[in-house]
Amino acid sequence: MEYRSKQQWRGIPIVAISTGGSAPVLAVVAVGRVAIGVVSIGLVSIGPASVGLVSLGVVSLGLVAAGVVALGVVAMGVTAAGVIAVGLRAVEALVH
Repeated sequence: MEYRSKQQWRGIPIVAISTGGSAPVLAVVAVGRVAIGVVSIGLVSIGPASVGLVSLGVVSLGLVAAGVVALGVVAMGVTAAGVIAVGLRAVEALVH
């Protein structure tokens, strides 16, 4: 399934969703295996607000997350929280 909104911002669709294929999804709000957008959700997500298994952005949430604020199992950022956390303000969760 693939959806791209007709509305655009600077030539980029506002919303794009792809449940198949390996091509990156590029939109303001992007959802797919590889998602790139202002808000991105995917296995690999890149954007200011990103959620995914591997996440890169200003605010990132994922198994492996990197960004200014990063939350994940492995987190790297200015403020990072996770089982393994690296950052100026790092909070490591202890697993018993």
